[in-house]
Amino acid sequence: MCGLCGELRFDGAPADLAAIERMNERLRQRGPDHGGSYSDGALGFGHRRLSIIDLSEHAHQPMLDQELNLALVFNGTIYNYKELRGTLQGLGYHFFSSGDTEVILKAFHAWGEDCVDRLHGMFAFAVWDCQRQRLFLARDRFGIKPLYYTQDSRRFRFASNTQALLAAGGVDTAIDPVALHHQFTLHGVVPAPLTILRGIRKLAPGHCMVIEANGTERIRTYWSYPATRPEMPLSEREWMEAIHDSLREAVRKRNEIADVPVGVLLSGGLDSSLLVALLAEAGVTDLRTFSVGFEDQPEEKGNEFEYSDPVAERYRTQHHKFLVPNSEVLNRLPEAVDNMAEPMFGQDAVAFYLLGEQVSRQIKVVQSGQGADEVFGGYFWYSRIMQEHEGEAVERFAKHYFDRDHDEYLRMVMGEYAGADHTREMIAERLGESEAETLIDAVLHMDQTMLIVDDPVKRVDNMTMAWGLEARVPFLDHHLVELAARCPPELKLREGGKYPLKAMARGILPDAVIDRPKGYFPMPALKYVRGEFLAFMRDILDSQEARQRGIFQQSYIDMLMAAPELHHTRIRGSKLWHIALFEYWLQRNLQQAGSAG
Repeated sequence: MCGLCGELRFDGAPADLAAIERMNERLRQRGPDHGGSYSDGALGFGHRRLSIIDLSEHAHQPMLDQELNLALVFNGTIYNYKELRGTLQGLGYHFFSSGDTEVILKAFHAWGEDCVDRLHGMFAFAVWDCQRQRLFLARDRFGIKPLYYTQDSRRFRFASNTQALLAAGGVDTAIDPVALHHQFTLHGVVPAPLTILRGIRKLAPGHCMVIEANGTERIRTYWSYPATRPEMPLSEREWMEAIHDSLREAVRKRNEIADVPVGVLLSGGLDSSLLVALLAEAGVTDLRTFSVGFEDQPEEKGNEFEYSDPVAERYRTQHHKFLVPNSEVLNRLPEAVDNMAEPMFGQDAVAFYLLGEQVSRQIKVVQSGQGADEVFGGYFWYSRIMQEHEGEAVERFAKHYFDRDHDEYLRMVMGEYAGADHTREMIAERLGESEAETLIDAVLHMDQTMLIVDDPVKRVDNMTMAWGLEARVPFLDHHLVELAARCPPELKLREGGKYPLKAMARGILPDAVIDRPKGYFPMPALKYVRGEFLAFMRDILDSQEARQRGIFQQSYIDMLMAAPELHHTRIRGSKLWHIALFEYWLQRNLQQAGSAG
């Protein structure tokens, strides 16, 4: 719902208010309704607000509680804030606003760092303890809300996106070679704490961080969950009822906790269609739905209106469709890239950006279906991995998931960036330490807690918040995910995956929506690269900036250019698009780093 930033100095100097102003300006799109700042000697906060809960000025940020001697900047929504407010009032706390922001302040005073355990929602926030001169930061369990930072011996800075930190200046913009390996092996995912830039890091999901006035830092995990069967086995019917009840509650909360209307991004797939059905079941009568489509290619349709239209008709939603021509995609691509906190390879990033623009003209909050595939096993590679029984866990995973094996990666990059097989080592460690019963349990758990964060979840946040539009993701309700993680994978992956959702949808959604092949938000022109899109990518990679940067070997680029439609990753991404988008992101986003002080 917002954008936040701040600085804490360690060198005795006051916070650089000019740098905070530059950061705040780069966050304006995330929070178009109000901007504010706060300083307390070495500490400075900046905030841009998107008003969704308590629309009054009493909920403006940065929020200062003079009685408690605390200041706060917060991005997100706390779905159980009313219950927490009641508990805190019972402890004697008095409130001057009616929203969720002040609840976090009081909760921090009451329970300290442990307040995060009680928060149900999506959030990134920073609390300044004026008395102890201590900064506390936290990020939600699935990293739905972003939190980036940079630090050196003089200061610590944080913000909702990398662009704000770059605007503040003083960031080491050298490419991190380990992050580069992750980026091109895990289709754009660079797991926390790394980012592609050596000088910028990000707080991992489910983690909190304390920074003392002298620069001492402490980071800890506050949430984890097992992917093992419960001690008391459940029948199939019991699993279905429990999952249905949990999802129904997640959808209800994300609709009711808002002082503005809530719509749905209706892609035509099972997940978003099911959200519409559950909202209708909950009694929502004026539901607004939104779909986007693109031009067809010979290999693939560019829209899924044939599936979304019947759902909208069945539930009589106020439905809005947007068909975007390829020329518009190319024209608007630079804007989308400017709003990516990190390079994103998902071909639907520009789709969400253009959809977000249209939706934001009518509404401020939407529910979206991200997370359903990772929680309930909807992607085709899960069943393939589950069928693997020979070899090490990382080998069985890599065979169906890695975009490039290490040998190909070494052929792609210049010698300066060649090195060990960092991604394989990291994935092997993550799979090995997972509290999971089987390999597929471990893979799903890793996807939910690491891979999803920096692919679909980040993409949707960045592309919708670029228009001041908040996207809520009920399939990543942590109670639902904890429940689903204990459900037997054979049940989740039955009938091609997401069996509990398909069974739930039977009778309330058209069979064609339930039984259709898994879709991937089609943007065919970025998968089957030809014509003006090929020329666009060639211009990027032939540019003087790209050649001077010297990341990719020319022989590898030439190979992709010679037959771009033949070079796809294991999960059907264009390898040419990957390197072109990556270089283009650097060109668009590092220019401001050079001009900032």
